[in-house]
Amino acid sequence: MECLMGVVFKDFALLAADKTSGYSIIVLKHDEDKIHKLSDNLLMAVCGEAGDTVQFAEFIAKNIQLYKMRNGRSLLPPFLFSSILEFIVENWSFAATPYSVNLLLAGFDKQAAQPELFYMDYLATMAKVPYGAHGYGAFFLISVLDRYYREDMNEEEAVDLLKKCVFEVQKRFLVNLPAFKVQVVDKNGIRTLKDISVLPEGQ
Repeated sequence: MECLMGVVFKDFALLAADKTSGYSIIVLKHDEDKIHKLSDNLLMAVCGEAGDTVQFAEFIAKNIQLYKMRNGRSLLPPFLFSSILEFIVENWSFAATPYSVNLLLAGFDKQAAQPELFYMDYLATMAKVPYGAHGYGAFFLISVLDRYYREDMNEEEAVDLLKKCVFEVQKRFLVNLPAFKVQVVDKNGIRTLKDISVLPEGQ
């Protein structure tokens, strides 16, 4: 019952993820962090099986740090995304219990001087996209992005676009997802923006 969304613009990319953690019909916590910082200019939003998401994110982050220690430089986003894709394919081919995770990967390629967003699912389907989403919320918010997205939006307009998406999910989706964490990646690095919160009337 999770929801991830990502949008890339001319100068930056945004990732947003709900902060709810649940098991079956029970809400466990409202402050789950589903967006992981992989390096100074790379973000990964993860959803899927609870144990898999944490272990997978930690594995990828540690391997990126190992690469940086060995080579003295960070992986560029396209190479990192290809490495993650290769790992998921190998994991499905050889592991007894492969990771069941869906990803949105956002980064700023300093060589190309442009932000990038990649969509990847648990079967290692990968595509470079202007916007994407995972989870049941995607059924509702993709149409909002189709309608209102523009590549030349500034940061304030981009956040307003994400708010439209969150409000649509809140309005249409049976399950309550009251808060979304938002992070931006651009040429200056990664920043955390104010959460997008939708609370029931009277609260």
